Formats: sequence, structure tokens, C-alpha cells
Amino acid sequence: MGAVLHRHLSFGLSTLALAAAWPARAQDLQTPPTPPPLATPDVPVPANDEEVTFSADQLDYDDQTERVVATGEVRMIRAGNRLRADKVTWDRKTGDVIAEGSVAVANPQGDIAYGDSVQLKDTLRDGVIDNLLLVLEDGGRLAAQRGTRVDNVSTLEHAAYTPCRVTDDAGCPKTPSWQITAVRVVHDPKKHRISYRDARLSLFGLPILWLPALSHPDGSGEGGSGLLVPTFRISRTNGVEVATPYYMPFGPNRDLTITPHVYSDVAPALEAQWRSLSSTGAYQVGGMITYGSRLPAELSIDPSADGKSNVRGYLDASGRFQLGPYWTLTGSTRLATDKTFLRRYDISRDDRLRTIATAERIDADSYLVIGGYAVQNLRPTVSQRNQPIALPAIDYRRRLDFAGGVVEAQVNSLFITRTSGQDTQRAFAGLRWDLRRYTTMGQEVTLTAYGRGDIYHTANVSSTLTASYRGDPGWTPRAIGALAADVRWPFAGALAGGTQIVAPRVQFVASPHTRNLAIPNEDARAIELEDSNLFALNRFPGYDRWEDGSRVTYGLEWQYDRPRFSVRSIVGQSYRLTRRETILPDGTGLGSRFSDVVGRTTLRYGDFVSLTHRFRADKDGWQLRRNELDVTLGGRRTYVMVGYLRLNRDIDTAIEDLRDREEVRLGGRVQITRTLSAFGSTTLDLTSAAEDPLSIADGYEPVRHRLGVLYDDECLELGVTWRRDYARIGDARRGNSFLFQLAFKNLGR
Repeated sequence: MGAVLHRHLSFGLSTLALAAAWPARAQDLQTPPTPPPLATPDVPVPANDEEVTFSADQLDYDDQTERVVATGEVRMIRAGNRLRADKVTWDRKTGDVIAEGSVAVANPQGDIAYGDSVQLKDTLRDGVIDNLLLVLEDGGRLAAQRGTRVDNVSTLEHAAYTPCRVTDDAGCPKTPSWQITAVRVVHDPKKHRISYRDARLSLFGLPILWLPALSHPDGSGEGGSGLLVPTFRISRTNGVEVATPYYMPFGPNRDLTITPHVYSDVAPALEAQWRSLSSTGAYQVGGMITYGSRLPAELSIDPSADGKSNVRGYLDASGRFQLGPYWTLTGSTRLATDKTFLRRYDISRDDRLRTIATAERIDADSYLVIGGYAVQNLRPTVSQRNQPIALPAIDYRRRLDFAGGVVEAQVNSLFITRTSGQDTQRAFAGLRWDLRRYTTMGQEVTLTAYGRGDIYHTANVSSTLTASYRGDPGWTPRAIGALAADVRWPFAGALAGGTQIVAPRVQFVASPHTRNLAIPNEDARAIELEDSNLFALNRFPGYDRWEDGSRVTYGLEWQYDRPRFSVRSIVGQSYRLTRRETILPDGTGLGSRFSDVVGRTTLRYGDFVSLTHRFRADKDGWQLRRNELDVTLGGRRTYVMVGYLRLNRDIDTAIEDLRDREEVRLGGRVQITRTLSAFGSTTLDLTSAAEDPLSIADGYEPVRHRLGVLYDDECLELGVTWRRDYARIGDARRGNSFLFQLAFKNLGR
């Protein structure tokens, strides 16, 4: 028959496609010239999942043998599955269905299977396919010499799997970045597992790992337990390190990852992380534990000396829950058994670990937070017994419209205790009223009135070494008031194809004398004039100190915008009108009646150039007391970053623990090819004894170097990083370390 013949069959059918598993031995992963089984008008969609529709150029039926033979562009559709073949033979006696010649089968998920021939039962549940190539919807490919399916379990002989591209940008065949080959691969959909026998892993065509047996989740359903990609590291402190994570899901919203760490020079360690997600929020708990030497960071110990062995580790947990439209619970904790554990095991270089828990209520006009926090200080010279524990810490604010402006009411309470040190309790209530208006000449005028009443109680004041931080023992009240007027006058105009805005700004603040030294100072110690607090009502960062007296602050803002280019700049200074002695220490830029001059400039050119410069210049000789520069040049793939910082403030170290220093930070990345890149960074200490008398540097002291190479394509991430640390703290030695990273993308579908 030369005409197209449509037949509707009602024999019981299941699925047309063999289920996919994984990977290979020298099988062809290239797409054959067989056309995919696309939908055509000649093949109508079946009315239900139990029907099959097909079309063919010719259909023959032998009454004696009860054999149906369809030839010439045969296409079949059932339950969303589509088949294309040159010839399909159905033996009604045996129930065998054989498809031959450029066979292609597609399932509803978009996977397409190619083969030379497919032999199935007429239920199409079980069958055999020769010379199989399965192209998965996500781009992965599976090739096998032979595939069978019995009771929904698929078995592939001499199979190969890769999620990688098998052609280059020009469409020419290429070796995939990685692939797995195996003598036999078994996929059990009920167990959601894929198992291998005699498996080999190849990178760029080179075998690197042989496993007699391997099993992992297939990525469907809820998945299952299994090994994740290991990491390798070499360091002078711990020697060779191998970490092999093991993943265990406990439902769709909870999982546990356990990672043993094995070292050549120290005892092994065990790391774990538990994650959980619910309808109201999520939390995670992680940590690491080992048994080993705990060398005291406070002492300079010979590297060959044996330190005291003990249990060492850390805890890292965090969570956030939304309880209705207004209330939120948030908590996090980071704890370590000793000062050097995080640095020695290359977990973190933070020198302070914070534990915090809060309950917040936020609506359109109010904010309430009730919480507490504690700090673990990892600095070698700082005693943990002197660190504060704040519980409870309460802050409530409400915003109201009043007299044409906005009133913000605030109530605050804080309780600070120490294991060995000063204890402080604080409570205050305050009101702030702001009125903003624009004049007919374009000036932006803001009037502010502020009032606050405080009550403090403190004990053990003699434990605080810095006298100005102690305050008076017992109960101490304080009243604070201030009036301010702020005038900003912007002028706009055209400039060089863009728009510029020049805005002079003047602020006047008046505040009566305030009892500052009678109050303990817990939260306002790090005071320094900057562009960010130049026009602040109170230049102290916290509540325990208030900048009283009268002052005028003046500055100039300038901004320029044109397509893809913008500049923002501000410069300013303040002058204290009162002559009485100030509590602002020297070196902060606010110690004299005329303050130092501060400024900031930011420049952006598209996404290619980003520059930020901040400075504080001495009011007398214009010597730079603080000079910061951060520059980024380049795009997302290739860029260079430069950072420079110089502090020349001469602040008393009893008041400010941030010493004067000078440093340069360099970093960058170069995209060599589409998949290959190199990156590096360095930090150099340029501090000399002239800048910091306590410094032992000679003006050029490397702090840390890092250099690496990364290969990253659509299915593989392979890199090596070298890092050298020049600082030594306790058992965290200076020296080289190497990190080898290998990540297989799309591993498990």
C-alpha cells in the first residue's frame, strides 16, 4: 500500500522508552542522523493512554502467520511517547514487537533514545535495544551496546554516560570533559538507584579512577543516600587531607551530610551538617570535631613541641522562621573550642565569633526586637572572661505624624554581663521629630528636635582598664537634648553631554552639656570622623556617648551622570562653636574645634570600571590620616582589583585597638579560554616602625598569597589553588597549602 494508513490499536500498552541509567565503554555518544520522532499531522494524538496511533508508508498483514509489518517512515504515539523507525513488525502469536532501521523513541520528558533495533513485547513494558544512544532532556548522553528492560528494571551492557558536550562550537565531534564507563549498569526506578559493575571514570579521555562497584541515586523522586565529590588539600599544618562527604536525605525537606576528614600529619576529623526546611522557615546545624594538639595561641611555641591533646571542634548553626505576617525569629551561633582551630583547619579566619538570637516584629509604623548576643574572641591576647554577654537587648520604635513632620518614639533596654569584668544595665526612652520642607528657591530644609532620658547601673568598674569607659558605679541618670537645622541647596545643569548636580550643604546642631564620663561606654568606643557620619546628629556610633555642644558642619556634594558613566563625590568639615573640653579623643578627626576634612568619591563606567576613594585629611597640614582606595577594572570573566589602605591617626591604643597600618590588596582573574581561567590575590603589609612603633615589619611584609587555575565548563569544574600564609598563630603555622577541587555537574538527574 503506497498510501498512508492510519490504524488504531487497543492492545494493552505501557511505555515505549527504555529507562535511562548511566555510562560506558567506547560507545558512540554522537547523535546519529536519524530524525527525531516529532509529532506530525499524519499521526493523530490517541484519545487515551491505552490507545496507540501510528502511520506508515506501507502496511502488510499475513493471515497465516498473524504478523503485521509496517514499513516506510513508521511513527507511533502512545501516552505521550513517540516512536520513529524504518520498519516495525508485530507478531500477534508471540506478542513480539520489533522496530528496525534508524529507531528513535521520545518520552514526554523530552529524552530521545536512538538505536539500530528495538525488540519489545506487545505490552512494551519489557524489551531489548541494540546500539543504544539516549540523549537526555538536560543534555546528558548515555550509550550502550545493548540494553534490556525486565519488570521496569533496565540493564545496560558496556555502557557510557556523560552530561558534557560531545561537539565543539563548530559542531565537530570532541571528547567529553568526563564520562563514566562500565561493563554493566542497572537502573531500578523503584529504589531510585543506579548501580555499576567494573566502572571507570575518565577525564578528557584519560581513565583516572577504577571502581569494581558503584551505586548512587538517580536524581529522580526524593533521591537517596550516597557519596558526594571528595576534596583534596595539602598544607604544612595538617599534611595531605582527603574529605569525602556522604549525603543522607530524610524526606524532601531534611538532609544530613557527614564528611570524614583524613589527614596525613594529624588525627582525623568528622564534620556534619543537618538542614531542615518547613513551611515557616529553615535552620541548619553544622560542626566539626577531632582529637589533637591544642597549642596555646598566647605563647610562641616551637613548631616541634608537642601541645596538649584534647577534643577540638566548632559549632555553626543558624535559622530563621516567619511566624505570621509580623513576627520573625532569627538565631545563629558560631563557637570554637579554642582560638586557633578555625584557622588551623582552614575553616575561617575570623577573629570574633558571634552568637545572636532575636525575635522581631515589623509593621508599617513600628519595629520591636527582643534578643541577646554573645561574642567569642579568638585574638591571642584577649581574655574570653572579659567578653560581654548581652541578654536581654530590647529596642522598640514607632513612627507617628506630628505637626507636619514625623515623630519617632524609641524605647531601649540592655543588660550586659561578663564572667570577669564590668556589668552594665541601661534603659532609655527618646523622641525625635523631623520636619522636611522645600523652599521656593529649591533649598531642602530639615529641622530636627531630639530628647532622651537615660538610666544606667554599673558594677565592677575597676575591672575596665580604660578610665573613660568605666562610668560611675551604681545608678546614674542622664538627660539628652538637641536641636538641628540642615540646609541642602542643589543646583542642576548640563555638562559635557551629561547632567551634573552641585549641592552645598550646611548643618547646625546645638546640644546642652551632657553627663558622658559618668556613664559607662559599652557601644560607642570606635569613634572616627568619616563621610558617612559627617552630618549625623551624633557622631558616636552607639548610645552610651553623646556629642554635646554646638557645631556647624559644612560640605559640598557633586554628582555627574551620563550614559554608562557616573561620579558621586562629597567633601566636608565641621567647626565646634563651644570652647569647653571635649570627650572626643585625639586622632579621631574631632579632637579640635576645627575637625579634619573628610570626603568620598565613587566613579563607575558601565560594568567595567568601579572606583571608590575615601580620605580624612589633617585640618592643619593636610596630611592624610586615613586614605582608602578600592578599584575594580574589567568584566565578570576578566578583571583586576586593587585595594589600598593607610591609617596614620595616632590614636591611643588603649582607646582604639585598630592600629595605624598601611597595606595593599591585589586580586584578579583572567579568562584564558571559554573554559580555562587563572586567578590570584595577595595582601602586602607596608607598615613600617615609623607608622606603628609596635610593628616588626620592615615596610614590605607579605601577609598572604593565592594563585590558582580553574577549568569550568557545562559539566565539570576542575581546579588547583596554591596559597601561602606568612602569619603564624599558635598551631596554625605559616607555609604553603594546596587545594584540589573537582566537581561533576549534573551527577544524578
